[in-house]
Amino acid sequence: MRFDCLKAEYLPEIAQIERESFATPWTEAMYAPDVEDENAIYAVGIDDGGEVICYGGFHKVLDEAHITNIAVRERDRGRGYGAALMSKLIELAKQSNIARMTLEVRDGNERAVGLYKSFGFSVEGIRKRYYENRFDALVMWLTIEEG
Repeated sequence: MRFDCLKAEYLPEIAQIERESFATPWTEAMYAPDVEDENAIYAVGIDDGGEVICYGGFHKVLDEAHITNIAVRERDRGRGYGAALMSKLIELAKQSNIARMTLEVRDGNERAVGLYKSFGFSVEGIRKRYYENRFDALVMWLTIEEG
């Protein structure tokens, strides 16, 4: 797998992965502004055949990064792509002089929480009924080490 930045040509596949991954998926139109936004930094994982298999990104606000979405194509889950993607996002954050990263994850999504914790994220808050006005979100933060 290789990583590329967010491009308009990837939006249909990203939207499909969104529909596979989330109860309230983002649409192509919701991602479109991020293609040109210098503060929207994405990594798109592409397989040898040119197909999008994962993506994730963050919005840079001063020296912080708010991770928007991270997803792996359903059939490719459990193969380490999520970890590779998170590693790439942290690398991009360091290159962008980010000091801290944050994200929300649905409480009970143990696979995702475990992945984020393995990279040093810790739970620092809860957003009640954040998802679908039913499920709580864990607010996780990572302080990025220098060097």
